[in-house]
Amino acid sequence: MMRPSALLPLALPALLAACTTARVPQNAAALNQFAADTTLRRIATAQDQRQTAALRPFLQSPKVRYRQAAASAFGSVQDKAALPDLLGALSDAAPEVRQAAAFALGQTADSAAAAPLANQINTETDARVRRTQLEALGKCVGKGSVALLLRVPANPGADTLATIGQAWGLYRAGLRGITSETSVRRAVSLLARQQPLEARLAAAQTLARTPRLDLTAYEAPVATAATSDPSYAVRAGATAALGKVKTPGLAATLASILRRDTDYRVRVAALRAMNASMYVPVKEAAWAALDDANAQVAVTAAEFFLNHASGETGQLFRDKAERMNSWRARSVLFAAALKHASAEEKEPIRKAIQQRYAGAAANPYEQAFLLKALGEDPGAYAFIEQATFAPKQPAVVSTYGIEALVALRNNPAFPAGQQPLFIQTLEKAIASNDVALIGTAAGALHDAKLNLRNEYRNLDLLRQAQQRIVLPRDVEAWQALQQALDFLESKATPTPTPSAAAQHPIDWKLVAGIPAGQRAVVHTSKGDVVLRLLVEEAPGSVASFVQLVHQGFYNGKNFHRVVPNFVAQGGCPRGDGWGGTDYTLRSEFADRQYAEGAVGLASAGKDTESCQWFITHSPTPHLDGRYTIFAVVERGMEVVHRIDIGDQIRSVELQKP
Repeated sequence: MMRPSALLPLALPALLAACTTARVPQNAAALNQFAADTTLRRIATAQDQRQTAALRPFLQSPKVRYRQAAASAFGSVQDKAALPDLLGALSDAAPEVRQAAAFALGQTADSAAAAPLANQINTETDARVRRTQLEALGKCVGKGSVALLLRVPANPGADTLATIGQAWGLYRAGLRGITSETSVRRAVSLLARQQPLEARLAAAQTLARTPRLDLTAYEAPVATAATSDPSYAVRAGATAALGKVKTPGLAATLASILRRDTDYRVRVAALRAMNASMYVPVKEAAWAALDDANAQVAVTAAEFFLNHASGETGQLFRDKAERMNSWRARSVLFAAALKHASAEEKEPIRKAIQQRYAGAAANPYEQAFLLKALGEDPGAYAFIEQATFAPKQPAVVSTYGIEALVALRNNPAFPAGQQPLFIQTLEKAIASNDVALIGTAAGALHDAKLNLRNEYRNLDLLRQAQQRIVLPRDVEAWQALQQALDFLESKATPTPTPSAAAQHPIDWKLVAGIPAGQRAVVHTSKGDVVLRLLVEEAPGSVASFVQLVHQGFYNGKNFHRVVPNFVAQGGCPRGDGWGGTDYTLRSEFADRQYAEGAVGLASAGKDTESCQWFITHSPTPHLDGRYTIFAVVERGMEVVHRIDIGDQIRSVELQKP
């Protein structure tokens, strides 16, 4: 079902009209800022509709709050045509307006903003604004201008915000691969204990996430931060960065962190930093981690063996799998058993997994993971295909099944004689009415590594499937099909997604009734989690969430995705991540970071948000400005850390003010 038409553009006189004040009820303290201020609603509507021309006049408003709101709105619009307007706002008399303008400039990621931002930093008098300007500068600099970030004095004295801003600027540049040896040295120096926590966190993230770094020369300071920083988040980031060190002694350091750190997120980071070259000296620590009290560590340890084990028998991993209490870790170990099995071992291991699959009918998520495990053995192709296309199969089982079949085709041991069978499987999936089957099969067709241009030519089948797609609900499948068509036809320019797939006006009547401090209690099978909804930062997203709560939409849904030390994600009506509502939302980006317990909306790209949401286990700043944050966890993070795939959202209720 297509979503409602967008509102007509607002007339300029209406946009410039003075605020209309509504009758204020006695509990006015609970109202959000939009309830009685129609001008703020106009600004937010212009932001939602991506109307640059409508927002521009508000930057000249006599009221600071409107200038600030308009500047901040451009952080979601992300229109480079607004660059001159935002650069002008950097000189606004009000620091909050200058700060909002700097954030919005960073969101445009326009290299033309780098030099003006750097110049403004030199004259900025407000420390908070300067911090935001420095981070925005990191989003705009290029390889030739990264030195602009290093002009801040190495020891800025009492101005710790300048240090923090520079650290985040280096991080934002590093995410895009923009770095230098001087930048790396500065990031390493910011790991020192005397630096502010935010600067240490940004530095650790910079070193962990900047691609293609060799940190061998900095092993000592990075290891010191990984083993002794008082913040788990800094230790985890620095531990991840140790994965870029190439010395024989690193294995012992990582094994020690895995055995001794008290925070499971750091132990997960240690396992992920380990690689195949250090398998022998770390395997005993990783083996012990399979019995870690925290299930996320056990799963990550199993993944380590799946990806990096060498010289082991498949029977070793099968025996350990049979003794595991956690079905998820057990499934991954079964995958390791198949991957590392000898030719003689494969058949009995495969049969054991198939028997386990038959006995796990009560848990479709376990069945799904067992199909994923079978994806390590081309001999399981027929079994997986039968399970994938079985009538009335739970969506998550079919989804993991088609993914396993694609994984088998990528396996170097996949028999050449079975390749025509794989094409038939893809056609069967594309001809189905299941969006996950269609989308995953289409994804295989545009996989450059598989390079199926010469093997698959039934383009009409792809076009017919695309015509059956319901937009905007199934935009991900539509995109996969179009990418497949573009690839198979060797198109140089990608075909854009239809703009009609992202039109859903904000329900202002509903927003007006949501208190500024509205709480929502998520009752899960592991306990309660209390969210504080950020209606003033993301009114459209919060209104959609509240409406779905009123409808009981989330009752009985599952957490279908849990990535250790990253996110727990749920709210999918299909239970596999491919489901959505019959409308999509516009992205709403505020100047807020993904800290531990941030609640964001999942999406398939900008302006494609729907009903799925996730909670972060720890700071995940690479999501900042890319995924809407509509709530934060106020109580119950200990529950979030226990949630695993398949756990249930029993109900969600809004607390009365």
